[in-house]
Amino acid sequence: MKKISVKTRAVTVADVARAANVSKATAARVLGGYGVVSDKVHADVMAAAKALDYRPNELARSMTTGKSGLLGVVVGDIENPFFSLAVRGISDVARASGFNVILANSGEEIEAEKAAVRVLIGKRVDGLIVSPTDSREIAHLRDIDRSGRPLALLDRPLQDFNVDTVTVDDRDAASRVARLLVAAGHRRIAYFTAAEAEAGPEWNFNHIPTSTVRERIGGLLAVCAEANIPDPERYLMFGAKKARTASIVANIMAKPDSPTAIIASDSIIGLEIYKAIRDLGLSVPQDVSLVTFHDADWTSVTTPPITAVDQPVYQMGKAVAELLIRRLKGETHAPQRVVLPTSIIERGSVGSAKAD
Repeated sequence: MKKISVKTRAVTVADVARAANVSKATAARVLGGYGVVSDKVHADVMAAAKALDYRPNELARSMTTGKSGLLGVVVGDIENPFFSLAVRGISDVARASGFNVILANSGEEIEAEKAAVRVLIGKRVDGLIVSPTDSREIAHLRDIDRSGRPLALLDRPLQDFNVDTVTVDDRDAASRVARLLVAAGHRRIAYFTAAEAEAGPEWNFNHIPTSTVRERIGGLLAVCAEANIPDPERYLMFGAKKARTASIVANIMAKPDSPTAIIASDSIIGLEIYKAIRDLGLSVPQDVSLVTFHDADWTSVTTPPITAVDQPVYQMGKAVAELLIRRLKGETHAPQRVVLPTSIIERGSVGSAKAD
């Protein structure tokens, strides 16, 4: 085998061919896994590729085959343990099926989501998995679907957009949490979400951009209506980003009609609420009960441990990846909507409502 020096640039098929003393076409056949060559030539080419640390040009390969072996994934907030765990499920299935994953974080900003989709398509991903930031702006997702590139949605279903989707029944989960709180005597139940929306007398569901938040609030308000609880909308706390949650908690708990129970839309907000309650000198559940969506690790080690909605997040990631990969392998059946079950893990953070 000839010695070839390529320290200052990427190793090419031509470099491997020279080192193995074969033609470029022969080296390309061996490295591409097509055509017929002798065992000796095959061994020489592979030895040269290993010695030179040859790495195939995936972009060039994708242009030749039409396949990149890449899945694009766009999630709302990678800092959120929910999405981190879901991505692990996606990655495990992808790797087992011979795919790699390119991950993009929208930061729950619709323009960032659109930009991420454009970048991933530019990377020639074979298919995409998206958790839509804003169900009111999905033209970019419709464009993907029309292009024929497989698309699947994670966690956040969209009305009037029929593609493969994996989610849970958020309305039912929120309804069960609300009934648990109402049964404990609570009638002032706050719901905290990072989603931005306008509250107040002109409030309506169309103001809520995220489909899961809309479903959960719908479940909560339906139970409040059943229990004849007046004006439950005044306890909807939008825009509860991590940096703002403490001040929102302080403001609402200072009111004479402060909530006696709080539902957190995710475990990041739930932890910030728990810390804010403690910093105010209040106690859970003596002063205010607390329930969070997503059974994160911290929920079981606080004092008291926190009641949580347990979502099968890892399984959701696996399921959505499996749907997408089946499409990539040629399945053409009608789009599927997979709804996985949730459960409420009751711990010590829900108590009887404090008397006025």
